[in-house]
Amino acid sequence: MRFLTTFTVLLITITAAAQPQLAARLDSLFHHQDRAQPGFALSIEKNGGIIYRNATGLADLTTKAALDSLSNFRMASVTKQFTGMGILLLEKDGILSLDDPIGRWLPDLPAGVGKKVLIRHLLTHSSGILDYEELIPATQTSQVLDKDVLRLLAKHDSTYFPPGARFRYSNSGFCLLALIIEHASHHTYSDFIRERIFVPLHMKASTIYQPGQPIPHRAMGYARDKSGHIVPSDQSVTSATKGDGGVYTSLSDYSKWIKALQQNRLLRLADVMRRLRFPITGMTDSYYAAGWFESAGYPLFLFHSGSTCGFSNFVIQLPGDGLSIVYFSNIADNSAPFQQIARIITESGLANVEGVFPLHELTR
Repeated sequence: MRFLTTFTVLLITITAAAQPQLAARLDSLFHHQDRAQPGFALSIEKNGGIIYRNATGLADLTTKAALDSLSNFRMASVTKQFTGMGILLLEKDGILSLDDPIGRWLPDLPAGVGKKVLIRHLLTHSSGILDYEELIPATQTSQVLDKDVLRLLAKHDSTYFPPGARFRYSNSGFCLLALIIEHASHHTYSDFIRERIFVPLHMKASTIYQPGQPIPHRAMGYARDKSGHIVPSDQSVTSATKGDGGVYTSLSDYSKWIKALQQNRLLRLADVMRRLRFPITGMTDSYYAAGWFESAGYPLFLFHSGSTCGFSNFVIQLPGDGLSIVYFSNIADNSAPFQQIARIITESGLANVEGVFPLHELTR
C-alpha cells in the first residue's frame, strides 16, 4: 500500500510538472495557425479543472467573428452519444427495452428488418442495416431528414449481415434511434434532448440543427478545395438528419456534458459500457456502445470523432484519470492539427492518446 501511495504521488507530481511544458508546446502550435481563416478550438480538462483551453481562427469568414470557447460547432457523429443517452434514459424510465425489436417502434420497416434488428443492435453498430447515404437518389438536392431515412430503408427488406453478427459503422442506425426516441417519448427528438439533457446540465447554448433556425455563436463550416483554398461548406444533402449528427455545442457546454458523465448525473456510463459494449472485429480490446468507442487497454479511454462537409471533431475521455480532451474544428477533414496535439499530449506524459486514430478510421 505504501508503494502504491508513493507511486501515485510520484505520478501526480510528474503530471503536474509536465503541464507547463504541455501548455508551452500547445501555445506554439496555436501561434503558428492562420487566424484569418477558419480554425479549431481545444480544451483539456482533468478532474473538473481546465489544464488548457484555446481557440484559433474565425467562426465566420463573412462576419469575421473569432472562434472561442462559446462558439457552437456542428458535432456531426459526436451527436451519437446524445442520441444514445436519449435511448438509455427511456430505458431507465421503463418505457422501452434495448431488446425491443425496432419494428415495435417503427412499424413501417419491413418484417425482415423490423423483427430481427433490436434497439441494442442500433446502439452498437451491429445491426447490418443499409447505409441510407447509398440509397439517396443522385439527383436529389433537398436535405434528407430522419423520417426520410426511414422511408428509404422501408423499401429494403434486407441487411448487410444477420443483426448482431459483427460491427459495421452505421449512420442509418442512429437516425432510426432518433425516431424511436420520438415515438417512445411523444416528443420531438430536439425537445427530448433539450429537456432531458441540455436543460438539466445547463447546456444553455447547445441546440439541434433545424433548417432556417438561428444558432447562437454559430461556427460556419468550411472545406479546402482541390487547390487547398478554403471554401464555404456548411451544409450538404445529409446535414439535416438529427440522430446521427445534428447537435451543435461549444467547448464550454460540452465540458458540462463530460462532467455530468464523470459524475454519473444522468446514469452510470461505465455500467452501460460493461453490459452493452460490442467488440470490434480485428481490433484488440476495442468496443462500441451508445455513441462511444471504448479502448479497454491501458489507459482505458472512451472516444468519438465527428466528420462532415464542414467540420472535424475529436473527443476523448479517460474515466480513470478524470481527463478529457476535446477538439472542434470548422474545417472538413482537419485532423492534422489534432494529430499534432495528440503527439504533444502523449510526449508530455499526460496520457497516450494516439491510439484513437485507428478507431477514427472506422467512422469514415
